Amino acid sequence: MCTVGRFACAFLLGVLPACVPVAPKETIGFTPPAPLPVLPEAPLVFELRSLDEQSVSAPAFRGKPAVLAFVVTDSLAGQAEAAIVASLAEHDPDRAHYAIVAVEPEDRRELVQSFLRFFAEKTGGRLLGAMADKDMLLGQGPFGDVRALTVVVLDINGRAVLRKGGVVEASEIARSLAKAL
Repeated sequence: MCTVGRFACAFLLGVLPACVPVAPKETIGFTPPAPLPVLPEAPLVFELRSLDEQSVSAPAFRGKPAVLAFVVTDSLAGQAEAAIVASLAEHDPDRAHYAIVAVEPEDRRELVQSFLRFFAEKTGGRLLGAMADKDMLLGQGPFGDVRALTVVVLDINGRAVLRKGGVVEASEIARSLAKAL
């Protein structure tokens, strides 16, 4: 019995120093700010699978600013952003091209078309709809990783002036459009 007790004591004395807590390098609860996205300086080159007969592509958008909202249609945030972009397209249709891009696989095309039909009718067809391509579904492509809700505003030459994740308010999109001319 004494041997077991001495062995346990020796073991604990050897292990306890390794169990001493180490102070964290950052304050607990501190989340460092996300780095600002680096916007490419060159015009973006893209052509997306349109859900209607109108082109959602770099050549079709040249000469006029463009707002593209990359959404997942069954998320509340995606629905909210689609409503914001539709409202802009409805109230200021000549200011820019407006498009909702569904970042969803091809087998959800019918669902996506139904979702976008509502907004297209609300805007008199001024809101375009498209499906993400294979690269976008993998988190790649000219717009970067847009698998989470992302809004991109392009200037008249097709360069990104805004790329922001999450629900972006209409006022922020409008400010970006002012810089896009």
